[in-house]
Amino acid sequence: MTIELSRMNWIQLDERLKLMVKGGYEVIPLSPGLEADVMKIVLDDKPYVLKIWNKDSKPNVGNQYRLLSKLLRNGIHVSTPYGWGMDEEQNQVLLTSYDGAAITQLTSSKLAHLAQNLMEVHRYPLNESGAEDGAYISRYDFVGYFFPSIELYEDISTHLSHLLQRVQLRQDCLIHGDYNLGNILETEDHYTIIDWTNGQVGDPRYDMAWSVFLITIYSGENYGETYCAEFRRTASYSLEDEKVFEAMACLRWILLSRVADVPMGPKVMQRVRAIVRESPYLRESLLQA
Repeated sequence: MTIELSRMNWIQLDERLKLMVKGGYEVIPLSPGLEADVMKIVLDDKPYVLKIWNKDSKPNVGNQYRLLSKLLRNGIHVSTPYGWGMDEEQNQVLLTSYDGAAITQLTSSKLAHLAQNLMEVHRYPLNESGAEDGAYISRYDFVGYFFPSIELYEDISTHLSHLLQRVQLRQDCLIHGDYNLGNILETEDHYTIIDWTNGQVGDPRYDMAWSVFLITIYSGENYGETYCAEFRRTASYSLEDEKVFEAMACLRWILLSRVADVPMGPKVMQRVRAIVRESPYLRESLLQA
C-alpha cells in the first residue's frame, strides 16, 4: 500500500507536522485490525501510528480524535492524537503517537495497573463537561449494540432477557467497550489504551465484566481471578451483579462466535465451558447450537 501523507485531506493536523508530512518518511506495516489497516510512520526520526478505516467499519473518526484529546487532558492513558482526515479513496484516517506494542506477558502488578486504568476511564467527568460531551460520546441501545443479530438466536435472546431483568442497566459512565490486551499498548511501565471505536456512555459493570471474561478465556483462569479481584477491591458493585454481567459477557462471546470469527486458541473453549457450567444463569446447551 502506497501512503501519501501530503495528498491526504487533513481536517485537523498538528501544526508541527504540516511541513513534515510533505517530506520523506518511513512506513512500517503493523498488524491490521478487523476494521482498519495500521502502520507505523517515522517522521523526523519520531514514530507515529496511522490508522486507515478502509474496511467495512466506518466509525466517526472526528469524534474519536476529539475524545482522545479530552481524555488526554483529563489524565487518562490514551494515545496523543495528531491529526485526522480522509485519504484519496475517502477512507477516514487518524494519526496518533506510537505507544509501544501489545502486552504479551502478564503479572499481578501489571493486571492491577490495567484494572486501575479502566476505572480511571469510568471516572471520566462526563457531567462536568455538560452537553459538549454529547457531541462526540455516543449513547447506544445496549442490546442492539453489543448483541448484533441476537434476534436470530432465540436461546441467547431468552437468556439475555432473563439477565436484564436482574439488574438495572446504567448509562452514566464513559466505557471503552472492548478493553482487552490487544487494545492496550506497553512501553516500559507505561500502558496506553487504544482503539476507541466502541467508546460510549454505558454501564461500567459490563465494561469490567467483558474485560475480565476476555482475560480469563485467553490468558487463563488464574490471571482472570487476579484481575477480577482488583476490580472487586476498588469498584462498588455486588457479587450478584458481577455474576450477572459475567454471564452477559459470556453470552456476547457465544453470539459473536456464531455470527463472526472470534479469536481461538489452546483451552479457550475449555475455559468458556467452565464459565458456563459454573454460572447460575447459563446452560451448556448454549455451546451446542
